[in-house]
Amino acid sequence: MELEKEKRTTQTKEIRALPVKLEIRASEGDEGKRTITGSIKYDTNSADMEDWYGDTWVEQIASGAFSESLKTRGVVGLWSHDTSQVLGNTKSGTLRIDDGKTELRFELDIPDTTVGNDAWSLIQRGDVDGVSFGMRVTKDKWSSEKRGEQKIYKRSILNAELFEISPVAFPAYPSNEVLVRSLDDFKADEQRASDHYEKEKMLLELDL
Repeated sequence: MELEKEKRTTQTKEIRALPVKLEIRASEGDEGKRTITGSIKYDTNSADMEDWYGDTWVEQIASGAFSESLKTRGVVGLWSHDTSQVLGNTKSGTLRIDDGKTELRFELDIPDTTVGNDAWSLIQRGDVDGVSFGMRVTKDKWSSEKRGEQKIYKRSILNAELFEISPVAFPAYPSNEVLVRSLDDFKADEQRASDHYEKEKMLLELDL
């Protein structure tokens, strides 16, 4: 028996890693513009992760999850999630976001500043080759499925506010306690539903 639970949430900002490496390009003819690009793939499972109990779970972002957020708020490009080290933003056009059906793609122009030049040097050398993004999930859904003999839990992010995109040396994966409690709640609901099903089945058999 499978159970899906959809809910709204007001939890704090979460940080996620992009599953692709940075792409870089430099243009000498355009005042030396330096740009990094990447994308967030929609409806694609993340790498397998484990909770405190060793259970495996994956996460995916649904197509259109950021649509409402992008209409009402700007997004900033930060150096390693540091709000004091801004690389660009959508308001000025130095961070450009294309929200398509299969992915959200971004282009970030690296500024000619101390932090920008340091960031560009590290990215070019390959010392920094990952990207993380910050969001607040406002609506998600948990479900479970079988993968061979293994049970996999899946979190689908249906709606979220996108705050920032950051080049980072060590991309962050889900680990906050709020998210863990959310999975624990789903497991408890799933167990209650299973217990109720077994009880109803037993009562039905007694009536036969």
